[in-house]
Amino acid sequence: MVVRELADAEVDRIFQALADATRRDIVARSLGAEHSVSELAARYDMSFAAVQKHVAVLERAGLVTKTARGRERVVSGDPEAIRRASRLLDGFEAIWRRRDLAIDGILAEDAGHTDERNGR
Repeated sequence: MVVRELADAEVDRIFQALADATRRDIVARSLGAEHSVSELAARYDMSFAAVQKHVAVLERAGLVTKTARGRERVVSGDPEAIRRASRLLDGFEAIWRRRDLAIDGILAEDAGHTDERNGR
């Protein structure tokens, strides 16, 4: 399972970063195209410094990269980080599906016993 692929601290950073709506929006925008921090800041009703902090959280989580281009800092999304998070969630879903199938098997087995008791 992918949980072993990622250290607990990395998983925590990714999902804590994605827990905020503004940060999710920044990730979505930066996956679609590169944006300067200034461009991103203009889209939100918060200070430039607050947007910089959001970008820093995303950067620490590995969800975006920030590079210098002249005087600007350009933010790009990292699709591989999103894939890692997706694989982690897929792993949890697989655990749940196995449990669901096991419950179905138990219920089907119990239904068969009920049919036997009722002479069917």
